[in-house]
Amino acid sequence: MARRRPQRPTQKITSGNQQVRIIGGEWRGRKLNFPEIEGLRPTPDRVRETLFNWLTAYVPGGRCLDMFSGSGALGFEALSRGAIHVTMIDSSPEVIYQLRQNIQELKSQHAELVTASMPDWLEKRSADLEIQFDIVFMDPPFHKDLASLCCLLLEQKNLLADNAMIYVETEVELTDLQVPDNWELYREKTAGQVSYRLYQRGSG
Repeated sequence: MARRRPQRPTQKITSGNQQVRIIGGEWRGRKLNFPEIEGLRPTPDRVRETLFNWLTAYVPGGRCLDMFSGSGALGFEALSRGAIHVTMIDSSPEVIYQLRQNIQELKSQHAELVTASMPDWLEKRSADLEIQFDIVFMDPPFHKDLASLCCLLLEQKNLLADNAMIYVETEVELTDLQVPDNWELYREKTAGQVSYRLYQRGSG
């Protein structure tokens, strides 16, 4: 039976000058396109550089979950630096289409794409899933009250390995982020209108 070709998104992608640069690892310096969609804002280079300095000892060999993947900047950066698997999730078919193009361009064999809405994807997970993630990247749309709920669901659904590292990027106005009791704040910084925090999960 002939394979059906993947459907192209119906919405026009205007990715001409929308690019993200990988800043370290095997693909350092590579530029990848992403669609111009309202609310899609890649993590800035200097924030990514700081984050991956924090994660230097954790990324190689890690299994990663890139929630609200968008440009894929965090997921591709992790793969470039030696992660063995990244699951990229986004609700936009346009985003998923471009991520697939970028995966093909990089010839990566270690990225999985999922078209799904967060936190719906989390709520449908079974707590008995075999896969557990070593690193989670969470960069939800600002002012949507999604971060705290997603943090709690990650723990409830048993998706995290012991000592997993969880990165959460939010608007600076969000000062009451709620996380599970067994998450310890590892690092925290602010850059412009962005606050970013890195937690480490305990085994409790």
